[in-house]
Amino acid sequence: QVQLVESGGGLVQPGGSLRLSCAASGSIFSMYDMGWYRQAPGKQRELVALISGGGSTNYEDSVKGRFSISRDNAKNTVYLRMDSLKPEDTAVYYCYANIMTYRLTDYWGQGTQVTVSS
Repeated sequence: QVQLVESGGGLVQPGGSLRLSCAASGSIFSMYDMGWYRQAPGKQRELVALISGGGSTNYEDSVKGRFSISRDNAKNTVYLRMDSLKPEDTAVYYCYANIMTYRLTDYWGQGTQVTVSS
């Protein structure tokens, strides 16, 4: 059994910053891609940022230069630093991880709300 537990969401003013964290726990043999997706009301879930086991990163175009993804493999944790936040960044943010237990499986966190508003 693997769990992803997110933290760090909340309400922030436009131009502000937040840092999301997601820690994986359970019977983990190894972790591969980790990342963050988001879903705004009435919209489909979209990829925000992804980081491979080797540290390669990929970002959705609208967050390039403002968001930064990183990971701590010793802690099985992925982070998302979000700067220069805009109202259109408002969404529920979901942590994602591709994890090998007895088989390779995609896991998701429960979601954390990020609201950017004055």
